[in-house]
Amino acid sequence: MNWEPVLGANVFGNATRFRVWAPEARSVEVVLESEGGGSAHAMAQGVDGFHAATLPGVGAGARYRYRVDGRGPFPDPASRYQPEGVHGPSEVVDWRHFAWTDGGWKGLDLAETVVYELHTGTFTSEGTFAGAAAKLPYLKELGVTAVELMPVADFPGRRNWGYDGAAPFAPARCYGTPDDLRRFVNEAHGLGLAVYLDVVYNHLGPDGAYQSTFSRFYYSRTHRNPWGAGINFDGEQSEAVRDYVIENALRWIHEYHFDGLRLDATHAIVDASRRHIVASIAAAAHCSVEGSRKVTVVAEDVRNLAPMLRGERDGGWGLDGVWSDDFHHQMRRALAGDSDGYFQDFDGTAESIAATARKGWFYTGQHASYFGGARGTETDGLGKDCFIFFLQNHDQVGNRAFGERLHHQIDGGAWRAASALLLMLPETPLLFMGQEWAATAPFLYFTDHHDELGRLVTEGRRREFRRFAAFADAETRERIPDPQSEATFLRCRLDWEECGREPHAGVWRLYQRLLRLRRGLIAAEGTVTAGEDSILVGRKTKEGTPLLGVVRLRGSGAVSLPPDGRWRVLFTTEDPPYAKESTAPPVLAGQRMEFSGAGAAVLEGEGSYAGEA
Repeated sequence: MNWEPVLGANVFGNATRFRVWAPEARSVEVVLESEGGGSAHAMAQGVDGFHAATLPGVGAGARYRYRVDGRGPFPDPASRYQPEGVHGPSEVVDWRHFAWTDGGWKGLDLAETVVYELHTGTFTSEGTFAGAAAKLPYLKELGVTAVELMPVADFPGRRNWGYDGAAPFAPARCYGTPDDLRRFVNEAHGLGLAVYLDVVYNHLGPDGAYQSTFSRFYYSRTHRNPWGAGINFDGEQSEAVRDYVIENALRWIHEYHFDGLRLDATHAIVDASRRHIVASIAAAAHCSVEGSRKVTVVAEDVRNLAPMLRGERDGGWGLDGVWSDDFHHQMRRALAGDSDGYFQDFDGTAESIAATARKGWFYTGQHASYFGGARGTETDGLGKDCFIFFLQNHDQVGNRAFGERLHHQIDGGAWRAASALLLMLPETPLLFMGQEWAATAPFLYFTDHHDELGRLVTEGRRREFRRFAAFADAETRERIPDPQSEATFLRCRLDWEECGREPHAGVWRLYQRLLRLRRGLIAAEGTVTAGEDSILVGRKTKEGTPLLGVVRLRGSGAVSLPPDGRWRVLFTTEDPPYAKESTAPPVLAGQRMEFSGAGAAVLEGEGSYAGEA
């Protein structure tokens, strides 16, 4: 299928066609801006609520806005670039001119994927697409196979997580130009790395989102979510809104060659249509490439709904994967003791962690107190690779008051053991930038809104922690870093010099070793069993050799090995290259591993233990 965009400003030869949806407007003009003032051009109104005009002699680089019934002018709601910010003029971008060199790239299956999530603004000191591109060889050397960018849609101010996006089609100008983003993806593909993008379709940002100035039908009249009015996917005039969002998804895939999308908080998208918008996005993304390359669509969703991962012919939504929070929650409960909020529903025992790994998530219909009822569905018949497991991600670090990473709160042996477990399991692992060297930088919540909105954000951030026991005291809440402060943002930038210093360098070497090992395994297959404070993960190499990961999350003790195998130690997480401070790596003694503390060992053997889950 030869996909073509229909919204916004599209260059054709020596002219540009402008098209915008404003179904109740009597007149819409496109206003071309120039140093001499500018010129307004009437747009023809169609029966479908769209207004269009083709202007000869207008090409890439021209700046424009729209005037609606004499109001405005306003930026294009489908703008490809906002060089002066979300409140400024839009810029015409000719997306076809970029000289791609990735014609041979066909993408990756999730079974081959190790995802590395990063925030463009804090990943490097430059905080740009170009700065991130310079680190791609590092990621290749580390051993990850896919990069996932947190949302890049333009937002108000100079810094933001990205979930306050107001111009959903325009890469944030503080990160670089649209071509800078294309270069990032092109260079990643040249290194054999896939690139995914986090996109937000559950709400629009609170400042700079001009969609409703063109049509009141962008927002739902009946559905709300934690961030305000929901997007109108099922009400009056919703078809055009659905098309707007689907075109947004397809532009990232076709104009920027992204290998897939991560749909943010789909549990907050309310849609009573016969076909849910998430299913429509997934179908459109898959169909638009017609098998020419692999496109992956995954969701963040707390409901543990297996139908999301089943094909539409089987009554599902056709997604390729879903973030599985349950593994993270079990591990934090086990290692750091978290019990507030949703952690109350998890006990962190080795058996619960193993059960989560066997199923893909823990809750498959049981009662969950925090959710106030039954949560989840059974996962029978689903592959392990469709579940995304993690020890850290932007939410699970950044939603903490002080942005603490898990490795900031537990000892080094436990962190190394948890890392080994994550990378030995058959599910698809996700790493959050810097965890591979146990980075000291926190990841805090940060914004750069105008003063009035910024004050509300700061107050709200501190107020939301009142329900946690540790923040019952108002004085303690006042110590929570101010999201509006530039210093809060700068604290989150990674210190890349750490990676070469101990003990960080040892952790990095361990991650590289584990990822090299993972590449040699039969993908998405394995067995998981539990003992007291220990978990055994059985895998097989592509040559058929059984491997056994023996993970002890806390304390000293002996872990019994499967009686039907003969094993030898390949390496442990406490070996000197990985843990210079460790004095006693785990020891193989007959049919058991003896641990002096938390740690993990990878064994090779001739047993029948490793097999399909």
